[in-house]
Amino acid sequence: MKIVVTDGYALNPGDLSWDPVMQFGELTIYERTPTDLVDERCKEADIVLSNKTPITRVIIERLTHLKLISVLATGYNVIDIEAARSKGVFVCNVPAYGTASVAQHAFALILLLTNHAALHADSVKKGEWQRSPDWGYAKKPLTELAGKTLGIVGMGNIGQQTARIANAFGMKVIYYSRHDKQTSLGEYKNINAVFSNSDFISLHCPLTPDNKEFVNKTMIQRMKPTAYLINTARGQLINENDLAGALNNNIIAGAALDVLSQEPPVDENPLLKAKNCVITPHNAWMTKEARQRIIDVTAGNIKSFLMGELKNVVNK
Repeated sequence: MKIVVTDGYALNPGDLSWDPVMQFGELTIYERTPTDLVDERCKEADIVLSNKTPITRVIIERLTHLKLISVLATGYNVIDIEAARSKGVFVCNVPAYGTASVAQHAFALILLLTNHAALHADSVKKGEWQRSPDWGYAKKPLTELAGKTLGIVGMGNIGQQTARIANAFGMKVIYYSRHDKQTSLGEYKNINAVFSNSDFISLHCPLTPDNKEFVNKTMIQRMKPTAYLINTARGQLINENDLAGALNNNIIAGAALDVLSQEPPVDENPLLKAKNCVITPHNAWMTKEARQRIIDVTAGNIKSFLMGELKNVVNK
């Protein structure tokens, strides 16, 4: 059994072990794989493990040994699952591995916007406290989260965990989900009400053809001028030109993003230089614990497949 990892570096830059996967066959790991090399590197593979490397219909049709594609993530939009289904190739994913980590990062971004801890720590390193005439100071206004309203868009596992953290901070939670998931964690509202009534809006919904760039000029203008937008979901949910314009013109107070429409971003991305915009490099999922979980669940997916069982298959 030949197993190929097309892009293993982001998941395991060297601090984890591939042993749970290696036990099932001959394992070849590539740190990254350009699209034009997927055919060559995977031509003899029975199992392909891909994180963000696209596995297209053309590639699937050329890989004559391929039996299983196991995505090293929850989202599987990089795989042509219909092409895989038509060829009898199963596609698995790793659901819910990053629930705690992504929700934690969402609040790290919220706290960056409200407490400015990094800004003030840097200020001390620069000697500004030593030179201050006062025993304490704030370079930007600080905001208390208790009593503020957090609007969550997407009430799946991560959205619910984010709501639990918000409740612990004493925040009021309102949420919108495609399915009215009744929960004591918050109050269901329509999408317009969530954007109009929230002090913070955190996106936790999957990307679909229906919601691409739904956070546009019209939706942003519904937000309070004091409100903040948080995105740890998918960059394509936001019209980046519209958001940059809103930030630069003080339509909303700020944004904190872990994802962009193109990653890595191009220099021309307007959000890179927008006012009051914090961006982290798509690393909300990257805690060691979450990455270990991906490897362990992937190994379980492969074991189940080899035993003739189907586990976490998304194209049955």
